[in-house]
Amino acid sequence: MSKHKNNSENTHNNKIRLDKWLWAARFYKTRALATEAIRGGKVHLNGQRFKPSHTAEIGHTIRIKKESIEQTVIILNLSGKRGPASVAQTLYEETLDSIELREKRTQEHKAIFAGMPQHTVRRPSKKDRRKIISFKQRAAE
Repeated sequence: MSKHKNNSENTHNNKIRLDKWLWAARFYKTRALATEAIRGGKVHLNGQRFKPSHTAEIGHTIRIKKESIEQTVIILNLSGKRGPASVAQTLYEETLDSIELREKRTQEHKAIFAGMPQHTVRRPSKKDRRKIISFKQRAAE
């Protein structure tokens, strides 16, 4: 038997760091980003701030703020191993209030930008450049 604990033993003992769980659940791309978000107050556990080394437990409620998105999730399973997104989604369940609020904000965001013109910035074509050059030459005369 190995002296080192593997991730499956770790999940049975229910001792996973919250920064590691957030990374495994794919809320953050790296553990460093998860740790930074926790220290910056972007992640709350049961309504309170906590340290990145705090232990994750099944049933805990976590509120996560990323950019303009805010999610409230309940921990369903523990894992210290980052896997595919389909597996990561089984680690938590988003609350109904969180889903409704997120969809409402998405609709508001779409409504705000729906009336704005879409500007596509592109490089001038050869024809455009010729027009610019002739315009500049006429202006210089």
